[in-house]
Amino acid sequence: MTDFASTRALFHTPEGVIYLDGNSLGPLPLAAKARVADMIEKEWGEHLIRGWNVAGWMHQPRRIGDRIGRLIGAAEGTVVMGDTLSIKVYQALASALDLNPARRVVLSDSGNFPSDLYMAQGLLQSFGRGLELKVVEPEAVEAAIDDSVAVLMLTEVDYRTGRLHDMKALTKKAHAHGALTVWDLAHSAGALPVDLAGADADFAVGCTYKYLNGGPGAPAFIYVAPRHAETARPALSGWMGHAAPFAFDLDYRAGQGIERMRVGTPPVIALAALDAALDAWDGVSMDDVRAASTALCDLFIAEVEARCPELVLATTRDGFARGSQVSFRHPEGYAIMQALIARGVIGDFRAPDNIRFGLTPLYIGEAEVRGAVEILGDIMANRLWDRPEYRRRAAVT
Repeated sequence: MTDFASTRALFHTPEGVIYLDGNSLGPLPLAAKARVADMIEKEWGEHLIRGWNVAGWMHQPRRIGDRIGRLIGAAEGTVVMGDTLSIKVYQALASALDLNPARRVVLSDSGNFPSDLYMAQGLLQSFGRGLELKVVEPEAVEAAIDDSVAVLMLTEVDYRTGRLHDMKALTKKAHAHGALTVWDLAHSAGALPVDLAGADADFAVGCTYKYLNGGPGAPAFIYVAPRHAETARPALSGWMGHAAPFAFDLDYRAGQGIERMRVGTPPVIALAALDAALDAWDGVSMDDVRAASTALCDLFIAEVEARCPELVLATTRDGFARGSQVSFRHPEGYAIMQALIARGVIGDFRAPDNIRFGLTPLYIGEAEVRGAVEILGDIMANRLWDRPEYRRRAAVT
């Protein structure tokens, strides 16, 4: 059994704060401070340019990719780090389309994160061969998979409602119709068990600043199934993805396997912070995480509905059909969230009317859930959200 009391001690939470926004940005792992300081002072400071060799900076993307691979059911050597999630979405989708050139349709859903859809729109316009992005409601995805689809591109957990797609079933149907799959694990990795190999996924991408606690702007990852590793064409043929970067060839030659999905210079300091954050997962069972987070979400839903009848549940009650977050709807959702934050309960808001709460057992327990709902109940019962300053929109919601 995972000892969540021990994992809680690995994170810093400011005094007086109940932090329920790890689905947007994970809290600071205490080990990250020392690890980054050590990297800056001893590796960068003392080794200078030699750090690429003697401190292993050049190999960070593969080594840390393998650490994440163990959390998402990916074989060693199939995950690499670097760049942003949007860049990795572009890479994965471009490679999948190249592997299925006779097809024209990229199928996605309206619950996909908008950035993924934006990247798809721009990529399809650039390809210029009559490609089409077809977006359906999440519930309609399975029925929309047919022989016209080149790539099924989905975020496994809906960022607004927490709705969970059945990766294995949808991938199986996509393959039966000759389509490839690209899965975005931004709200899955570190939140629930993922089995990319068992689901037979073709490509997957994800960020590391949410449930993996890598810090703001932490680098993204990309997974390529072994069967595609030597044939997937990297649309972004960057220096670090070259077969021999320091041969300085004028023509691009793709590196071996997952190495070809590297693009730019690794963000060494950010990777050091992420490496330290991943230490929290040593000895942690994802099945235990899933069971505990499901229980916390169930408790949160029951407590909110008992105290705050004005809030409408946007998340399914079925724990097996959602991620590790709960969302409620209210026309004044933004103001309600600002009132909560002012009282030390941090969640976030997603337009048009969703207030979201991430519940991860690595650092959240029943006491935090009950404490947060008590404050929310007071805010709702006394309309404490109904103040001009709580309606004033900030740049980040």
